[in-house]
Amino acid sequence: MDIEKNKERFISLFETYIKRRNSEHLLNYIINKSDFFTAPASTRYHGAYEGGLCEHSLQVYDCLKDYLSRPRVKEIYELDVSEETIAIIALLHDLCKCNVYKTDTKNKKINGAWQQVPYYVFEDPFPYGHGEKSVFMIQHYIPLTAAEAMAIRYHMGFSSTESASQVGQAFNKYPLAFALSTADMEATYFLENIQKHEENNDE
Repeated sequence: MDIEKNKERFISLFETYIKRRNSEHLLNYIINKSDFFTAPASTRYHGAYEGGLCEHSLQVYDCLKDYLSRPRVKEIYELDVSEETIAIIALLHDLCKCNVYKTDTKNKKINGAWQQVPYYVFEDPFPYGHGEKSVFMIQHYIPLTAAEAMAIRYHMGFSSTESASQVGQAFNKYPLAFALSTADMEATYFLENIQKHEENNDE
């Protein structure tokens, strides 16, 4: 993974497709007031490494683009989504993860000897939830459509803390929410495992 390369691609996609009012202020926050490009995506699960958050966001973007390009999605599900909406919901769905991961050290036995190793801890100074916090943060800068807000809000799908019926209602009314959730799961459960497998083979 190349952190700088991912940063450049993220900024390029943002500037190319997101033209909404005040979007430049949102990008300025991401670049200059957050750790978005170096933060992990989690403490222990997917993207639990430096730069994991940006990498995961780009992977979700690629997965969502691929999902929405399918003729079946366009013709039967009637999902014809603008490039701007795709960029907003995919690149920014986990904005809530900015500035919440800190590094600490713990003792771990390696080759029979105890050593101090770094690890991530989660400390949220504004515990406003997950998807709903991303919506809140984005809307502080740019307006979102109802479909965009619902997609980001429910991108965790049935693995979230909401009831299955509530998630199902959101997916039924806003198919874009299901599309983003599908892309997020594909990036989380498939792309990262493929990447780990390739890295292990290179060693």
